[in-house]
Amino acid sequence: MFHRLHRQMTLFCTLVTGSILVIMTVLCLFLSEKSMRETLRQSFLNDVNSIIVRLSSQKTIGHQWLTEMGNGRYILNLYDNGSPLLHNSLFQAQDKAATNRESLCQLAIETAAQQYSLDIFSQRSNRVFPEHREFLLQDSEEGQYFAATLLFPRGEGSLGAVVMLSLAAQNHQFAMQRLLFAGIDLVGIAMLLVFAWFFTKRMLVPLKESREKQVQFVSAASHELRSPLAVMLSNLSAMEKADPQERRQFQETIRAEGNRMARLIDDLLALANADSHSWSICQRPTELDTLALNLYEKYSRPAYEKQVQLTIALPEEGIPPTQCDGDRIEQAVSALISNALSYTPCGGKVELILSQLGGGQMMFTVQDNGPGIPDREKPLIFQRFYRADPSRQDREHFGLGLCVAQEIALLHRGKLWVEDTPGGGACFKLVL
Repeated sequence: MFHRLHRQMTLFCTLVTGSILVIMTVLCLFLSEKSMRETLRQSFLNDVNSIIVRLSSQKTIGHQWLTEMGNGRYILNLYDNGSPLLHNSLFQAQDKAATNRESLCQLAIETAAQQYSLDIFSQRSNRVFPEHREFLLQDSEEGQYFAATLLFPRGEGSLGAVVMLSLAAQNHQFAMQRLLFAGIDLVGIAMLLVFAWFFTKRMLVPLKESREKQVQFVSAASHELRSPLAVMLSNLSAMEKADPQERRQFQETIRAEGNRMARLIDDLLALANADSHSWSICQRPTELDTLALNLYEKYSRPAYEKQVQLTIALPEEGIPPTQCDGDRIEQAVSALISNALSYTPCGGKVELILSQLGGGQMMFTVQDNGPGIPDREKPLIFQRFYRADPSRQDREHFGLGLCVAQEIALLHRGKLWVEDTPGGGACFKLVL
């Protein structure tokens, strides 16, 4: 499942980022080409204005100027009263790049006359000022041109001119630029594909770990729930054949296993709420010294039955109420005490200590002189269903108490950790 998800996420990320890259490239190319085309157009219009000034101010047209215009970027044809000038043949002989010059000029003249109402062959005598039209000329064979037709009054006649600038060089530049950016985009998409492959793979690592933990959690929870359920079912089966005097014992066993299952379900629900961030706390001023005394009284009897000495130490000076959820804190410290009593051998000692730290912080310490916890297992004991000694069958603990206690500490923005007790044993500290 994760392999397929990895491939799908990689393709999706590459598709999205690659599409954005291509769209931005196309947009940049469009704006760049538009700007370059407009710059070339403005340059063409400026040169056309220069030609208009030249032809308007000069009575004669010099051969050198015509030659320079012809051999430059422009195609220039002049018509005197509708007839080509003699210099035109010189242009045509020298202009090797424009073999279809006359047909292009004729197309420009017709376009100006039909679409822009300027006929340079017009012989009207009432014309006073030069007229000109500029437009984009499209030829199926020669390509695109910026074209301008000019008409100058000359006494009773007129002088016509056609000026054209080929866009072939600029279009070639555009094509090369597009190929370059297409290559850059392909390389960029390939790099994005490689990046997305490793990035999504790294993103899926926590999901895979969470999935594995979830499977382990469900498996362990099912095992823990199956155990008391099997005991209950076996006792119910035995009750059907037992004497009335023996049934009471089976009922007590069923009740104990039911309570045990209820505690397990409560812990599972608490962890599920913590995972979904829906586990809320109700903070109110709480006297932690009173809470500690209540816990001491609660566990004094179980400690006595296990022949374990349970002691309590409180601050000598009075402490102000602490803003916290007293029920949750009691649940967390109860898990620590219960865990300590479970692992402390007969004749051992468990201490419950409440101390005040700087900055208004309070700390619960639960320490014992039992077997302790190896350093390699200290980071693991807060995992769900983890037992330091798997072979040890503890009917009262499921390996969830410390995990729940840590979640409660995090809800209070506190901290829970374990240290070694001087002389041997485990020491749990809960700071609020």
